[in-house]
Amino acid sequence: MVREKTNDAKTDNAAVERAIEGAHKALGGRQKADGHWVFELEADATIPAEYILLEHYLDRIDVERQTKIGAYLRRIQGQHGGWPLYHDGGFDLSASVKAYFALKAIGDDINAPHMTRAREAILDHGGAAHSNVFTRFQLALFGEVPWHATPVMPVELMLLPRKAFFSMWNMSYWSRTVVAPLLVLAALRPCAINPRNIHVQELFVQPPEDVKDWIQGPFRSQWGRFFKHLDTALRPIVPRIPRKIHDKAIKAAIDFIEPRLSEGGLGAIYPAMANVVMMYRALGVADEDPRVVTAWQSIQDLLVEKNGEIYCQPCVSPVWDTGLSGLAMMEAASGPRATQREETMASLRRSAAWLRDRQILDVKGDWTINTSPDLRPGGWAFQYENDYYPDVDDTAVVGMLLHRVDPERNHEAIERAREWIIGMQSTNGGWGAFDIDNDLDLLNHIPFSDHGALLDPPTADVSARCISFLAQLDHAEDRPTIERALTYLRNEQESDGSWFGRWGTNYIYGTWSVLCALNIAGVPHEDPMIQRAIAWLKRMQREDGGWGEDCASYEGAEPGQYKESLPSQTAWAVLGLMAVGERNSDAVQRGVQFLTQAQDEKGEWHEEPYNAVGFPKVFYLRYHGYKQFFPLTALARYRNLGDSNSGRVEVGF
Repeated sequence: MVREKTNDAKTDNAAVERAIEGAHKALGGRQKADGHWVFELEADATIPAEYILLEHYLDRIDVERQTKIGAYLRRIQGQHGGWPLYHDGGFDLSASVKAYFALKAIGDDINAPHMTRAREAILDHGGAAHSNVFTRFQLALFGEVPWHATPVMPVELMLLPRKAFFSMWNMSYWSRTVVAPLLVLAALRPCAINPRNIHVQELFVQPPEDVKDWIQGPFRSQWGRFFKHLDTALRPIVPRIPRKIHDKAIKAAIDFIEPRLSEGGLGAIYPAMANVVMMYRALGVADEDPRVVTAWQSIQDLLVEKNGEIYCQPCVSPVWDTGLSGLAMMEAASGPRATQREETMASLRRSAAWLRDRQILDVKGDWTINTSPDLRPGGWAFQYENDYYPDVDDTAVVGMLLHRVDPERNHEAIERAREWIIGMQSTNGGWGAFDIDNDLDLLNHIPFSDHGALLDPPTADVSARCISFLAQLDHAEDRPTIERALTYLRNEQESDGSWFGRWGTNYIYGTWSVLCALNIAGVPHEDPMIQRAIAWLKRMQREDGGWGEDCASYEGAEPGQYKESLPSQTAWAVLGLMAVGERNSDAVQRGVQFLTQAQDEKGEWHEEPYNAVGFPKVFYLRYHGYKQFFPLTALARYRNLGDSNSGRVEVGF
C-alpha cells in the first residue's frame, strides 16, 4: 500500500489505443466458432490429487495421464514442503496429504527429496489425523483411517423434510450434490481396490487406531461443542436404524442424484462427479452402465493438458467466460474511435445465439425450494450443462450482454432472466448465487462443516450484479426491488469503506462490483458510502500504479494488499473508480498506465496469483480469462469515457 501521489499522471492515449487493439485481437482470437469463450479454471493440488486417487480407487489407472498429473503436482509444491491452496500461499495440511498420497500412488519414492520434505511438513503440522473432513473421508475410502474418523452423516438425512434443521434442502447447491452420493458411500463403507496397495500410514503422528478423538476444535462457537456432543450421542444410534429405513434412504439419495445427472455431471462440479462414480461402483453398477459412462466422461472433460502436464479443473466456466468476454469485446468496439465494430458485433451476435440456446427455461431446479411456485425458470448455469442449478451471477452478466448486443432480438430471453432474478431476491434484499435465503448459519457449526461453506447466503458482489442488470433494463416497476438491494449493500459496507468479495479476490473485487451497481442505480457520487469506497481504493493503490490483493485477505491478512500489482485487480479498481466519476483522477491515470505497460506484445496480460475463491479459507480459484477480458474492459471504458461528452458511465459493469 502506498500513499496517493499528488502529481498528475499523464496518460499516453496512443498507448491506450494500441493496448485496446492488441487485447481486442487477442481476445477475439480465443472465441470459438460457435460464438462462445471458455478459459481454464484452475484450483489447487487437491482436485488433481483426488483424480489420481479416484483412478486407483476404481482400478482404472491411465499411467501416461497420471505421469503428467504427477509433473503438475511436483511443480506446484511450495517452498515450505507442502502444497498451498493458491499460488505462493502457505502450507495447507489437507491439500498436502492428498498430494503426497497421489504422488506415492503414482510411484514416487517416499525418500525422494520432494516427498521427504512433504512428509516432514505434514508431520510438523500434526499429521494426517488433523486433516479436514473431506480428506478424512478420502482416507477412510482407502482404509487409512477408520470410518469413525469421519463425522456422523447418516444417509437417513435424505428422508428429512424441508423444514427439518438438518435437511439437505437447507444446504447450498454444491453441498447437496456433493453430500448425497457421499452419504451413500458412508452408509456402504466400501474400500478402494487400490491395485498397487499404496498406503500412507507414515503421515500419522500416532497410528489412526490409537486416535481417541477425531472431531476436534477449534469450534466457531458454543454450538460447535454442542454438535460435537450430538455427534458422539448419535454414533451408537445410527447402526440401530432399521434396515428398511436405511434402504429407503439410499433409494432417496439415488432418486435425488439421477435426475440431476447429465453430460455435465452431477452439479457439474468435480467432487460431486467423483462421489457419484464411486457410489455406483459401491452399489455394484457396471462401468458400462450408461449412468456410469456419463458420470465418468464428465470427469474426463475437466482434464487440461499442456506443456507435458495435466491437471483437473473443479468445473468449467463457459457461460461466465462468454458473458464477460462479450462485454469486454463490446466495450472495445464502442465509442467513436473504435475499430472493427461491425465484425465485433457479428461475432457477438453468435455469442448471443449460443447463450440463448443455453438459457434454462423448462427445468424447475432446486432453487424452487423457497421461491413462489409461479416463478418460471429463466437463468443460465455457469457450465455447459447444469440445468438444475442456474447461477444468479451468470444470469445477470448474460442478461446485460444480451441487452447491449440487441435488446429487441434478445427481448424474450432478457425478460425471462429479469423475472427469474427478481424472484430470486432474498428477504434481506440481497441475492445468493443459487438459492434464496440459504442462510441457516448454525449448519456451519456441525462437525461435517469444518470448511464453513455449507451455505449460500446473499453476498454483496452477486447482489451488485443483479442491481446492475435490473437498473440497465430500467423498468420503473423494478425500482422497489433495486431499493431493497441498495439498502442491503449499504448495510454490508465494511468500516474501512470496502465491500467483501465472496466470489472474487477480495475486497477490491467486492468494492468494484458494488460501485458499478451504485452508479447505474443512480446513487449520487457524493454519497458518503461511495466516497468512503473511493478513498479506500486510492489508499490501496501501489507505487507502480496498480492494485493487488492477497488471497490471504480471506484468512485475516490486510484487505486490498499484495506484494505485486495484478492486471485483473488493477482493472477492477480502475473500473470501480471510473464508475463513480474518477475517470480523470491521478489514481485512474496511473492504473491505466500500469495496464498498458504490463501488456505483452501479443496483446495479453500475465499473472500467476489466484484471483477468485470457491470457499474462503478452503478452496481458491484462478480464472485464466480474468487477466485478459477485465483489463481490456477497463482500458476501453477509459477511452470511451474520454471521448464522451458527459464522462459518465451509463452501464453497471
